[in-house]
Amino acid sequence: MSKAIGKKRSPRRFATRAQGARNVFLAGSFNGWDPTATPMESGEGGMWSITLALEPGRYEYKYVVDGEWRCEEACEGSHPGCPHCTPNEFGGKNCVLDVPG
Repeated sequence: MSKAIGKKRSPRRFATRAQGARNVFLAGSFNGWDPTATPMESGEGGMWSITLALEPGRYEYKYVVDGEWRCEEACEGSHPGCPHCTPNEFGGKNCVLDVPG
């Protein structure tokens, strides 16, 4: 019996600051942009995080903080030079993560 050979998954940690938030989720191309599929854990100082095992590829994502979709804290608004974001179809930005193969 042979095993199917799949792509190797790599752990990737996602973290954002959301001081005072009741709940924070991670939504992106890895979970069908479902705003409640991937809950994050709260930590000290208003930090929220989660680690996901992802296959090689390019992923776009956002944080959903108490129902509000957010990009990285420093990339919201008119910040033009964020190297980890890309414009989205809604006039905002998505975070980008490239997982090498």
